[in-house]
Amino acid sequence: MEDYLKQALEIVKAQAGVRTMNEDEITSMLRSLANSIRSVSEGVMEPAEPEAVVDPKNAIREKSVLCCECGKSFKVLTKRHISTHGLTVEEYKEKWGYKKGTSLVAKSLARERRKTMQGMKLWEKRRKAVPASE
Repeated sequence: MEDYLKQALEIVKAQAGVRTMNEDEITSMLRSLANSIRSVSEGVMEPAEPEAVVDPKNAIREKSVLCCECGKSFKVLTKRHISTHGLTVEEYKEKWGYKKGTSLVAKSLARERRKTMQGMKLWEKRRKAVPASE
């Protein structure tokens, strides 16, 4: 086995020991690290294209949202976290191919919020308040 692959495996094993990772995360992280270590050891320092730690298409999941920059898992990918990568929310969405209106929230949490808001029926309360003030 290549030396750079062994090094990548050690790093991924350590990361998997600290947090739960699914198969896709492990393989993409391993592939990315192995390529990076190999290019550094060969002295080839080409300008790296931004490569997602996680596939952006699979980053918004049922119970979590994965950051495409670092691979960390959240219920809500906040502006504060994205700013730690030197990006605004708009830049992050553009970089990873999300539409402007895409919510960076876990699907189950978005459903709960939608259900709560529908239960509150704020639009009906607003309609009742408007005639009363006229």
